[in-house]
Amino acid sequence: MYGFDALLLDVDGTLADTERDGHRCAFNAAFAEVGLDWDWSAALYGELLSVTGGKERIRHYIDHWRPSFEAPGDLDGFITDLHRRKTRHYLELLGQGRIPLREGVMRLLHQARDAGVRLAIATTTTPENVSTLLACSGGADIGDWFEVIAAGDVVPAKKPAPDIFRLALDELRLPARACVAIEDSAHGVRSALGADLQALLVTVNAYTRDQDFSGAALVTDGLGEPDSPVKVLQGTLEGSDHIDLAALDAIYRRVYRNGD
Repeated sequence: MYGFDALLLDVDGTLADTERDGHRCAFNAAFAEVGLDWDWSAALYGELLSVTGGKERIRHYIDHWRPSFEAPGDLDGFITDLHRRKTRHYLELLGQGRIPLREGVMRLLHQARDAGVRLAIATTTTPENVSTLLACSGGADIGDWFEVIAAGDVVPAKKPAPDIFRLALDELRLPARACVAIEDSAHGVRSALGADLQALLVTVNAYTRDQDFSGAALVTDGLGEPDSPVKVLQGTLEGSDHIDLAALDAIYRRVYRNGD
């Protein structure tokens, strides 16, 4: 029925607005727990999001914002411990139901499942973060809907490198041309395009709205709902006034028709 076989989805910022009131707060809780006076404001965290990966973000912060910090001899171990504490705090926030899925996500996942469209995740966050978000915000069995969950440090390089998308494609045993990718950030766009995922939808959030999405087939302010149309920021939305499988199929066919 549809031209594509699978959807490949990012997590943070795409499935849920996890960054400002989720990961950021968890980082600050971890800092306080070990007696650090570091506080990542919403604005500062927006700058830090230019670095992908939590451990990488901590290291970048130390290098650029805390050059006088007397780091312990085992800096890698210190950062790993901080990140472990941060993950614990983040999972507690998820367990409290404080981070819902974005509008339209469950509707689109149900449509894909009902239509036999395969589902996969490609993200830099940890597998535990993914499974807990899905269980707490979507339902206990929703993680089983995803045939592949490519997450965390399972690839040599994180986004914007294409490694995580390539791994997901390999595990699906599908070529990029058989898939539609959904992302929310410029790093994600570069990662998807680097894996040759040309049928690419971007659903921006407050942190990513002004980023460069060159190469994306369509950029909107979300997935929307039948009674809550999306705003198109780049490209053309066909078939619906919100993002459903028909709209994704229109993106897919337009990209590959033009490519041929």
